[in-house]
Amino acid sequence: MENKAHAMAAGAFVLVVSALLALLAVWLMRDNTQRDMYEMTTNEIISGLQPQATVNFRGVPVGKVEFIGFDSKIKGNVLVRVSIDRAAPITQSVFATVASQGVTGLGFIQLDDTGDSKERLVANDDNPPRIPLKTGGLDKLLKQSEVIFKQVELASVQLNKLLSDDNQKAITGAVTQIGEAAASVGKLSTNMSSVLDAQLGPDKVNIPKLVKNMDATLVSLQGTSAQASATIAEIGVTARRLNEKGGPLDKLAEGGAALAAGAEAFSAGTLPKLGEVADETTRAMRQLRRTVSSVDDNPQALIFGNGRPTPGPGEPGFSATGVKK
Repeated sequence: MENKAHAMAAGAFVLVVSALLALLAVWLMRDNTQRDMYEMTTNEIISGLQPQATVNFRGVPVGKVEFIGFDSKIKGNVLVRVSIDRAAPITQSVFATVASQGVTGLGFIQLDDTGDSKERLVANDDNPPRIPLKTGGLDKLLKQSEVIFKQVELASVQLNKLLSDDNQKAITGAVTQIGEAAASVGKLSTNMSSVLDAQLGPDKVNIPKLVKNMDATLVSLQGTSAQASATIAEIGVTARRLNEKGGPLDKLAEGGAALAAGAEAFSAGTLPKLGEVADETTRAMRQLRRTVSSVDDNPQALIFGNGRPTPGPGEPGFSATGVKK
């Protein structure tokens, strides 16, 4: 009896402890956050999204998925009902997309706001308002991949047609003909080069350059002709001015006559006088030469004078030897 009492006490204790642990877990996991219900509908595939999945607003957890099913209002659409924290800024411009978490592939709802509206979306749990559910990046990529695969398939079909046996033969023949044509063009270019070298080489006339030089020469000649015409006109005007009475030529003639008269007067009056002056200058030079010779012969004469001159023949004191008596 005592063993049964101990077993019953132990069992009761275990049950009480289990109940207390359950109550503690419920108390710890209680959620006092006030949430509002919203709905989303789409005709796209939402694979990977499960109830209790997280709802994020720009990466911040704000709620969870409550229900996933079919939309009774729009036939064929999938309905997703979510509960979102009232503190989240859910405006009328908010939209949702289905995203995947890392490598696990688990889906979640990503909310974002275009910023077009600042008015809050009014919640109503009896008739929850609907948030637009747009196609996610992965879905867009899948759709584009289908289009790309179709284009690749079409390109492969066209390529197979292009590389058929008949087309390959035609392409090979065309390539051969192109090679022959290239060889012919090479020979022709060589022949043309030799002809051009013979006709227009360095030792021959460079016709294009000659034409350019002729054009430049003609332009220069036209300019020179215009300048010459203008110069001739100016020369004519100048000639008329020179030939006018009282003009430069008339005054030059008068000046020439005056110059001739002056030259004649110079020849008649001035030249004789210049001759006399030249004769006087000659005599003065002779006397100066004699004086210098006398000084050289008798330097004492500068101090004592010349003294008495030597007597000549027939004069008293004359001596044929030149010695004074």
